[in-house]
Amino acid sequence: MPRILLGVSGGIAAYKALEFIRLASAAGHSVRVVQTPTGRRFVGEASFAALSGAPVLTDEFEHDPARGAFPGQELPAHQPLSHLQLVANADIYLIAPASANTLAKLAGGLADNLLTSCALAATCPVVVAPAMNNHMYEHAATQSNIDVLRARGVHIVEPGIGRLASLGEQGVGRLAEPERLLSVCEEILVTGSPSGSAPDSGATSASSSGAVSTTSGGANAVPSGADWSGLRVLVTAGGTREPIDSVRFVGNSSSGRMGLALADAARLRGAEVTLVAANVGLQPPAAIAVRRVSTAAELQATCEQEFRTCDVLLMAAAVADFRPASPVDGKIKKGGRRRLTIELEPTADVLCGLSSQREPGQTLVAFAAEHGSDALEHARAKLSAKGVDAVVFNDISRADIGFESVVNEVTILTSDRAEQVPRAPKESIASAILDVVDRLRETA
Repeated sequence: MPRILLGVSGGIAAYKALEFIRLASAAGHSVRVVQTPTGRRFVGEASFAALSGAPVLTDEFEHDPARGAFPGQELPAHQPLSHLQLVANADIYLIAPASANTLAKLAGGLADNLLTSCALAATCPVVVAPAMNNHMYEHAATQSNIDVLRARGVHIVEPGIGRLASLGEQGVGRLAEPERLLSVCEEILVTGSPSGSAPDSGATSASSSGAVSTTSGGANAVPSGADWSGLRVLVTAGGTREPIDSVRFVGNSSSGRMGLALADAARLRGAEVTLVAANVGLQPPAAIAVRRVSTAAELQATCEQEFRTCDVLLMAAAVADFRPASPVDGKIKKGGRRRLTIELEPTADVLCGLSSQREPGQTLVAFAAEHGSDALEHARAKLSAKGVDAVVFNDISRADIGFESVVNEVTILTSDRAEQVPRAPKESIASAILDVVDRLRETA
């Protein structure tokens, strides 16, 4: 069971740390929390203790009933020093949110509270996720402190761009979403480093998805894979909803995470990306064009408009196969809990329609969520049936991967091979898929 030490400094974004613990625990990780005194003003230790199942510490001299152990670990026989034992037991140390004050202390090597003392004593990977007002984040002092931390090998999860805590304020400084923080930690735990990178050279703001920079000397990391500059990439994400009446619909469980990861990975390689988002609640990556749709018909119409000018199509959206034949205008009443029969009719096969219009030089990738003993063969059959260059297959019978998870495990099928990508964060899966697209385009 991987052990994550979570450091929470002062800031309104501390509430997101609660969601991080919930997601990390659900994914099988053991979490302990340390807070700064100011951090306790935003979220109390009782909330963190309830979610993590372990005592929360703020002061170096505070008694730790767990003696530095994480949930699931055997308690040591002696009473160790908390700031040494916690990081000694941790597989990774995430500081989120990291305030401007905490960043300055970390860069200066100060150890005036438990959070910073743990950082100085840590031999495990350290991940820092800044969150603050945009003026504070863009200040030269803060940027210099971040550069210093990068140079020391600290993984920086850049903040997003959007609405900030103060009324009416917009800009860079939003804490990366908990899903992104977890995927970064998981990838570092698996591979030793995240697959993301910093923003484009010369940029001082960050992507809304929380790009990661781990390079030294303040330089921006270079994404893996070929340079996609000049390529136009069309990505679909999420799941369509087919209305039964004005409030109910037929839909599926797709969160859109895989599509967003693909869009961000293509952007980081230099591509011009358009994302067709079907009912996606997650924040899309920055610097891409987003077209929002709801139904299969809307997705089809939008994709037909964008497909003609794209070089690569990544069809990650889960498009409903059927829709109610006669949706009701208004809300269907219970009527004494009477039984309701809904007649369904097939929707158009969007991907087949697009592949029939493909031009030379276009690369098409389909996604197949299958279930059962012959699932892989069903996915393989889609290569010719859909007229695509690759099919990304994932087994939806597994509860530990797939739709709502931040991780996945897939097999990428092409005409000449099947490449298995083991369980990893969806950002890593996206990078592997784009690597296959590189190979397909080179050999076309």
